[in-house]
Amino acid sequence: MATTPAAPAPHAGRARTLHLSDLLRRPLTDRGGESIGRLSDVIVRLRGDQNPLVTGLVATVGGREVFVPAGQVVSFDSEEVKLTSAQLDLRAFERRDGEVLLRADVLGHRLIDVESAHLIKAGDLELGQRGGDWVVTGVETRRRSRWFFGSRHSEPGERAFREWDRFEPLIGHTGSALLRGPFARIRRLKPAQIADLIEDASKEEETEILGRVHQDPELEADVFEELDEDLATRLLGARTDAEIAAVLSRMRADDAADAIAELPQRRRQPVLDLLSAGQRAKVLTLMGFNPASAGGLMGVDFLMVPGDALVRDALDAVAGSASLPPEALTSVHCIDERGRLCGVATLISLVQSDPATPVREICDDDPVRVGADTDVVDVAVLMSDYNLITVPVVDERRTMIGLITVDDVLETTLPDDWRRREAAQPPDAHRGGPGVSGPC
Repeated sequence: MATTPAAPAPHAGRARTLHLSDLLRRPLTDRGGESIGRLSDVIVRLRGDQNPLVTGLVATVGGREVFVPAGQVVSFDSEEVKLTSAQLDLRAFERRDGEVLLRADVLGHRLIDVESAHLIKAGDLELGQRGGDWVVTGVETRRRSRWFFGSRHSEPGERAFREWDRFEPLIGHTGSALLRGPFARIRRLKPAQIADLIEDASKEEETEILGRVHQDPELEADVFEELDEDLATRLLGARTDAEIAAVLSRMRADDAADAIAELPQRRRQPVLDLLSAGQRAKVLTLMGFNPASAGGLMGVDFLMVPGDALVRDALDAVAGSASLPPEALTSVHCIDERGRLCGVATLISLVQSDPATPVREICDDDPVRVGADTDVVDVAVLMSDYNLITVPVVDERRTMIGLITVDDVLETTLPDDWRRREAAQPPDAHRGGPGVSGPC
C-alpha cells in the first residue's frame, strides 16, 4: 500500500515536542470528536544523516491495523489524535521499504550508542517539529518502570533524552537499512569497537551489524581481525568458500593464517586455493610455524632498504608503502649486499635526521632479533627489556623472514578473557548520559 510523504505537519499547539510513549494507544477522532480507533504506531522514513521524517501512523480500527497518512492528521493534543475526516483506507497495513515503525522496530529495542560504542536499549523516543514536519529528535536510554508504558503521562523532571544522531538503530529491516547511507554512523567506530558490539549482540543484531560492515570490504577484514577467535570462526564458517577467501584476502597474513587454521580441515584447502598467489604463499609460510613461537606470532609484512640508502630514501620508502600495516612501518630494516639484516632504524630517528645522512649512521647495527622457534614469552621479555615496539625474525643466515609487533605480543600474553573485559574509559567519557560536543 503506497504511503504519501508527510504533508503539512500536524499542528501541536504550543508543544513543540512529543514522547512516543505518550502517543501510543491515544484515541483517533474525526473533526467532530467521534472516535475512529486508536494509534498503535508511528511511521517514519530514514533519511541518512537527517532526522527520520514522520510520514504516517498505524491505527487500530475495528481490530484491523490500517495506514493513516501524516497529511490527514490535524493535531496531536493531550488526549487524542484528531484527523481531517473519518475516511480511511481500511486495507490491512503493509510496511514498505524504507519505512520504520517506531514502536515495533525501535522502542524497547537496542541501538548503537556511537559515542560509547555500546548497545543501549531505547526506553522512549522524542518527536519534534522542524519547519513544517515532525521528525524523531531524541532517544531516552534510561531504564524505566514497567508501569510507565501503560501511563499516558510521565513524571516531570525525569526525562533524559539525547539527540537521535548519536545513535544507530538496529531495525532488522533490509529495505530501511538501504536508506541510511553507506555504513551510516558505524563509520565513526574503530574496528575493535565494532568487534565488541558484535560480540555483545544478539543473533539478529549481529546479522545487521555485519550486513552494514560488509559494505566496506576493508573495514570488514579489520573487524574480523579483532573478533574473538571462536566467534570469528563461527561467522566465517557460515559463509561460502569464496566469501571466506574474500575476507581473508584483505586481512593481515598472520591473522588470515590463524583464521584458516580454525576452519574445519575439509574447508582449508578450498579457501587457500581461492586466495591470491601472494597471500596464499604468506599464509602457508605462517601456518608452518608453532603458534606459540616467534614464527607463529610474526607478520610477513615489513620494510627493507639497502644498507647504503640515505635517510631520504628510507622516508620515501615509508611514504610509498601504503599497503603495509602502519605498525610495520615504525622501523626500517637495512640489508647488506647478501640480503642479511645489518641494521634497524626507527621511524622517529629517520624523521629527526638530515635527509642526506646515510641510514647506516643512525641505525642500530646490532639489532635485537629472534629466530622463528623462539618462545613467545622470551620475545615478550626481550621487548620489555629493550623497550621495543617491533622485533625482526631472522633465519640462521640472518635473512629477515618476519616482524613481530608489540600488539602481537600483547594479544598472546594478556589473560585469555581479555576480550571480554570492559575497556577503561577516558575521563571525558559520559556513557549513557549527555556526551561532549564531539571530536575536534
